[in-house]
Amino acid sequence: MRTLLAACATAALASTALATPAMAQHQHGSGDAEHAAHGPAQHAMMTALASPNRAEDKARDTWRNPAETLAFFQVEPGMTVVDYMPAGGWYTRVLVPYLGPQGRYVGLTPDPAAADGERFAKYFEGLPPGFAEASPDWNLSGAPVALYASQDIPEELEGTADRVLVFREMHNLLRSGVMYTELTRIRDLLADDGMLGIVQHRAKADAPADYTLGSNGYLRQDDVVALVEAHGFELVDASEINANPADTADHEGGVWQLPPSWSGKKPELENIGESDRMTLLFRKR
Repeated sequence: MRTLLAACATAALASTALATPAMAQHQHGSGDAEHAAHGPAQHAMMTALASPNRAEDKARDTWRNPAETLAFFQVEPGMTVVDYMPAGGWYTRVLVPYLGPQGRYVGLTPDPAAADGERFAKYFEGLPPGFAEASPDWNLSGAPVALYASQDIPEELEGTADRVLVFREMHNLLRSGVMYTELTRIRDLLADDGMLGIVQHRAKADAPADYTLGSNGYLRQDDVVALVEAHGFELVDASEINANPADTADHEGGVWQLPPSWSGKKPELENIGESDRMTLLFRKR
């Protein structure tokens, strides 16, 4: 599928309201306070998080900590931000109003031709039309929205992104075989001072290799750092904002045994919450 939806949701997104963001309930990295949003950025974040469009999203705030996570990634209103594999739009509904009309939101999906096997190729082909179909119902206003598959990124967009954010998708890049292609294109998208923020389900440091190849959702933090740095980035900082020590990260059937998927419906896992997650910030080099 070579035809992409540039500005597929531009006219589709309108509305927001006001309140106080959920506060993270997990251990934070030592540098988080200095990255905390303040002033107009804090107000923009409070407004975005309180939007009625997020009514079904707010239950996840306790585990995903959007305000603190985006502050750690040093995302500010007015920036050009690429949201990699936005899926159901959970972060879209935060970022579009938060970035505001002076910002720009770009959804990016993987190149189906780069995938290993028909299963992932078909999955990646379905992401842009799925986003285009769902996004009008989100009724957002703020940053203009565009969506591209990585093989169709316009030349004028390259080198302009302030941030690229990858939320819980690194395992999919690894297991589908598209990591080299996608990280290379992500690097090309970033401005010279641009940064890459990653949140990823975290395996234990001594987890066996056959459990951490992507199919279980969990990756070892050292492996993620090494893979990203090998593709032209350097680690700037790591945070425990999205840590969950209660997660043993060794579930048969992988991360999907935990909420919100909770696919195995195992009662002993119901109260753990969402997965333990690494939160990493890289700079393009």
